Amino acid sequence: MRDLATEFEAEREHLTAVAYRMLGSRAEAEDAVQEAWLRCSATLADPKARAEIRDLRRWLTTTTARICLDVLRSARMRREAYPGPWLPEPIVSRIADPAGSAPDPAERAARSDELRMALMVVLDRLTPEQRVAFVLHDAFSVPFDQIAAALGTTVPAARQLASRARRAVAEDGPRHTASPAEQRRVVEAFLAAAENGDIDGLMAVLAPDVVFVGDSGGYFPSALRPITGAERVTRFLVGLLRLLPTETRSLRAEIVLVNGEPGVLFDGFYRDGRPYRVVIAFAVADGRITGLFNQLNPDKLVDTPRPAADAAPWPRR
Repeated sequence: MRDLATEFEAEREHLTAVAYRMLGSRAEAEDAVQEAWLRCSATLADPKARAEIRDLRRWLTTTTARICLDVLRSARMRREAYPGPWLPEPIVSRIADPAGSAPDPAERAARSDELRMALMVVLDRLTPEQRVAFVLHDAFSVPFDQIAAALGTTVPAARQLASRARRAVAEDGPRHTASPAEQRRVVEAFLAAAENGDIDGLMAVLAPDVVFVGDSGGYFPSALRPITGAERVTRFLVGLLRLLPTETRSLRAEIVLVNGEPGVLFDGFYRDGRPYRVVIAFAVADGRITGLFNQLNPDKLVDTPRPAADAAPWPRR
């Protein structure tokens, strides 16, 4: 029989995927999984106690969900005081990883579960209880009796929480139906139009009801509220791009995977030597961008890789 630590490590990737979906933060997800291990090692160290647990994955999933629920509840007040819109921490990887490199558990979770940023943004609007119920049931097929145990409620109440969350996910947020190939084509068109300052090109690639959300964490000037509409978003983007040649140097851009889907990584430095990094995720439907999620909070980009060595300077004009 495998020892407890080995059994836990076999479930780490699954638990990381659960926690990241609930919390929207790689660091917080890893902390939650580590806390789950501490509880596991303290509770199940006795072989007799371990023998009573017939399904370790189920026990660990429930334990992790309870930890995440506590984190979400405590985070609500922090989110209310957050300067401007809050976006989840993106998981960024290159479309073609170097040979021999192995993504970490959080990155593999994003790839395997198609953890779209558009969905993560909507999940953040749910109550903590709704988010836990939805993630456990709809993403990981956890039965409602287990969900009810994690939430400390009844099975009917757990079903209702998941149903309300499912309805909110269907009704809120930008439309996002594109395949990865279509999304990449649209992202490439966006990047070309932005690089050339092509207002008509930007208007053509943006849906009439497009929404732009930027998260600077208060570190940089940014829109304090989401911007809606192709014309308003285009004006904002053009104004932002006009600042780049004078404010930044050695700027590079690369199309990468952001939570498993094509997005853009900008990387460079301000003229005073401060690093400059932005990750943009997209929602795309019917050949147009319906949502842009602009993450430039450096605290949420700590684990973001640098662009490839051969990434071209940007803009090239």
